[in-house]
Amino acid sequence: MAPDASDALAVREKVQQFLNAAVTGNLDFFKSVAAQLDDGKGLSQTVANVKDANKRGALHFAAREGQNEVCKYLVEELNIDVNTKDEDGETPLIHAARQGHISTVKYLIEHGANPSLASELGATALHHAAGFGHIELMELLISCGVDVNSQSESGTPLIWAAGHGQQDALKLLLKHNADPNIETDDGITPLLSAVAAGSLQCLELLIQAGAKVNVIAGGATPLHVAADIGNSELISCLLKAGADPNMTDEDGSKPIQVAAARGNRDAVEMLLSSSSEVETVKDWTVDGIINHMQSEGAKEQEAERNTRDAVTKSLSEATISTKKTAEVTAEAKEKAAEAKARADDAFRRKEYLMAVDAYTQAIDFDPSDATLFSNRSLCWMRLGQADRALADAQVCRELRPDWQKAWYREGSALRLMQKFEEAANAFYEGVQLNPENMELVQAFREAVEAGRKSHAANKTKE
Repeated sequence: MAPDASDALAVREKVQQFLNAAVTGNLDFFKSVAAQLDDGKGLSQTVANVKDANKRGALHFAAREGQNEVCKYLVEELNIDVNTKDEDGETPLIHAARQGHISTVKYLIEHGANPSLASELGATALHHAAGFGHIELMELLISCGVDVNSQSESGTPLIWAAGHGQQDALKLLLKHNADPNIETDDGITPLLSAVAAGSLQCLELLIQAGAKVNVIAGGATPLHVAADIGNSELISCLLKAGADPNMTDEDGSKPIQVAAARGNRDAVEMLLSSSSEVETVKDWTVDGIINHMQSEGAKEQEAERNTRDAVTKSLSEATISTKKTAEVTAEAKEKAAEAKARADDAFRRKEYLMAVDAYTQAIDFDPSDATLFSNRSLCWMRLGQADRALADAQVCRELRPDWQKAWYREGSALRLMQKFEEAANAFYEGVQLNPENMELVQAFREAVEAGRKSHAANKTKE
């Protein structure tokens, strides 16, 4: 091995030892390795510069494992920035909160950590605490002024609590004036999230708090979702709260038709008396509705699946071809950055078509930038164009296969296309890259569950 290569390998091994010492809390060994890594810039600067491939430093790792003594040394003796962010925009406090290390969270806050800072996906420490129902930690964060209505890509802390069936966390957030009707950019509300999670307790609490039951997101109402799941308790609760059984989804189907298409007989029986007849269904009985919907649904799903596959393949091939260009010049990169800035502004204003146009201009200048494809994919998602979102996500992933956000984008597009198994696989790849990313973990679990239900419904039809 050449001397330079040998030296580089030795340094990498020292860096690994250093970060492992932060994880295990071996402070003496940690100090020893830090001293060996010092390149003459001073120990504080050296330690601050040592990061892993995801830009996580020693303080991120120590906080994640609740190693308070290492945290104390880093913060008080080396003056490491307590609000330093990794590649995903996550602070040491977020890492500590996600693992439920309340003493570490308290220490970091006492020494200047901002508990309201969010990751690139918008998630704060409160989102994570609400997701796994850590009440004491939630109370601490709320007492420090963290906004209970702060939005992430997956919604507010209340949506996270509802989506994980955390009724005590949900109670606490409502007590502190969390908005029960707040929506994500996709129209998801806490009540919709509770229904999707199958949590009757959370649903009841939200209804008591004034949550609307006839909202629409993704072209469906909460009653459609409950009918799709086949949960009679959820259906009964929603009907009692005023859910309209005659509202139609984006396909023009009523909840009873959705339940019938899934073969959820109990749900069909429960909805029959309150649902008005549909002209195209000649036999308006439980068996008649189920037989009609399953026969028609099978034909439509096959046709849609074939169309989507063809369009996705075409878009993917067309977009991937844009990568086969000459090296991007500095001038082109500058123009791409200007177009991206316009696109980002349009996205913040929720002018998604304008954003798509600007991102496309940026991509024309610099087709090697995975971030541009990721951002345009998200715009297509907001516009409901799942096939286009998938095509961009796949290019993003090819450009940066080790970027977890690329896999998140691909999984999200596949989930919208109801390709749940493929979506779960994409989310899983992202989880493999960062097992601590709760949004990816949550997305993976939801895709697996949706796939299981879809598979069960398809077997019922056979």
